[in-house]
Amino acid sequence: MKENAKRISIDVLVDIIGGILLTIATYSFAVPADFPMTGVSGVALIFYQSFGLPVGALTVILNIPIIICCYKTLGKQFYIKSLRSTLITSAVMDILGPQLPLYQGDLILAAICTGVLLGIGYAIIFMRGSSTGGFDFIMMAIKYYRPHLSLGKIGFALDAMVILIGAVTIGNGMDSVIYGLVLNYLYSTVLDRLISGTSSGKLTLIISDHPREIVDEIDKLVDRGSTLLKAIGGYTGEEKEVVMCASSSKEMYAIRKRVHEIDERAFVIVVESNEVIGEGFRLPDDTNLM
Repeated sequence: MKENAKRISIDVLVDIIGGILLTIATYSFAVPADFPMTGVSGVALIFYQSFGLPVGALTVILNIPIIICCYKTLGKQFYIKSLRSTLITSAVMDILGPQLPLYQGDLILAAICTGVLLGIGYAIIFMRGSSTGGFDFIMMAIKYYRPHLSLGKIGFALDAMVILIGAVTIGNGMDSVIYGLVLNYLYSTVLDRLISGTSSGKLTLIISDHPREIVDEIDKLVDRGSTLLKAIGGYTGEEKEVVMCASSSKEMYAIRKRVHEIDERAFVIVVESNEVIGEGFRLPDDTNLM
């Protein structure tokens, strides 16, 4: 019970922080600069400009088929968490938004701030296994069926499509289109960096004359397991054992230092790992990345 209450409290806190970041990005930077809207609201705005249909009502109507189509894929729990996140972020926007100062400076700086803040805000919400509805559902559903695609790339493709359609149908100027694409590229890049960074790590390969001692020291130093790989020297033909260890970046530096204290002639190869799944890291079915 306590663990569940703690998890919910963290989820709510993350939603509030995410809502604050999204509000600053929207009200302080995007709105004053008149950047094009994206997502479901952007689509609703296109219909409003073209046919006079109300934006608010149409936004709700457009969300209905999205929810129906994605429900089976994403599941009940995800939708419950997303409903909570949507309500909290919307409340934060309504309360905080009108109080924020409006940035009246350079448009490219406004686009940079908008993209970065949106990326951070959405990333921390996504990393708790939630979303803010709308296009987020479509992004998650596409990610489910095409796991090799990143959320950032999916989001950029969807938003770029809305921006370009808006430019054709309601005549947004070319400057507006460019700024919209720039901020959405930054948003998608920051989103992917943050999400992939939570499950990334380092893979260290160590060739030494003291492999067993190094394995024991790694276990004592950072409480990580290691694997001994059988290898044969290409020049000498001598059989060796290579130590392989997955770790975080911080742990890797401690491991590397200790290895060279044990064997100053050790050959250490450090490789970036985009994702590490397993005991001691993220589990395969863990939807919370924070």
